[in-house]
Amino acid sequence: MIVGIDVRDAAVAAVRIDESGSVIGRVTQDAATAAAAADAVRAISGNTPKRVGAAVRDPTDPTTADIIAAAAGAARVTALPSVVSTGSAVALAEQWRGAAEGATCVVALAVGERVFSGFIDKGHVFDGAHGLAGAAGWLALNPVERDDYRRLGGLEAEIGASGIVRRLVWRLKAGDTSTVLDMVEGDLAAITVAHVFDAARQGDGVAIGVVRDTGRYIGMAVANLVTVLDPEIVVLAGLIADAGDLLIEPSRAEAARRVPPALASLLRIVPGTLGSEAAALGAARAAMLASR
Repeated sequence: MIVGIDVRDAAVAAVRIDESGSVIGRVTQDAATAAAAADAVRAISGNTPKRVGAAVRDPTDPTTADIIAAAAGAARVTALPSVVSTGSAVALAEQWRGAAEGATCVVALAVGERVFSGFIDKGHVFDGAHGLAGAAGWLALNPVERDDYRRLGGLEAEIGASGIVRRLVWRLKAGDTSTVLDMVEGDLAAITVAHVFDAARQGDGVAIGVVRDTGRYIGMAVANLVTVLDPEIVVLAGLIADAGDLLIEPSRAEAARRVPPALASLLRIVPGTLGSEAAALGAARAAMLASR
């Protein structure tokens, strides 16, 4: 048995898998702490697992070391945990058991509150010289230097969940009207990305405009990644897949406009299929590969 943990901003998710990759235990603890990681692993570990893998936002961040160590201690493993970035973990999982199964060169772009990417090259994770490859949230797609770009990264400020909401709120504050206001009874602070997507599905013009621009930014980001990395397939995961009916086709169209024609004719862009478990499953897969 192998355990994979996904260390998020305010939670730790864990899965236990067998050698085939089937998930036989899963749990989420609502805190990103060493204690939460240990509790999560104890809740699903069953028989002592062979290895532990961890997906983290920044593999160089020393504050995650205690969380990973606590997970390994709770699992009672002797082998060092395998640590990968969140984007790499999503790419690994989708290449193993998801939308990119069977491909050898895969790019994943995962969007939630944060934005990550990962690259699998000939079946192996490419994580760069410092383990930081895939920090797609910092892709620069707009020459404007806004304060939120400097804090979050240009792409994350535009297509992260909070960024999508922020762009809609700006439109409302500028005087546009939207059914989103009715959904939240006029409370701007209560707006979520789900409200934006639901309003767009219902034909709300302001929400449609925000979603359209989101698709354009995603497509531009995909084009940049594809032009550099030349993958077989790009997997769009997280909220992009969740709102695939709104975002996948616009993202494909924008990407196709911005890559060389030879790449445009070969490129496959697909929604992820593994949902919120992708990073934890990818972490477990990294641990499995390390044991071979």
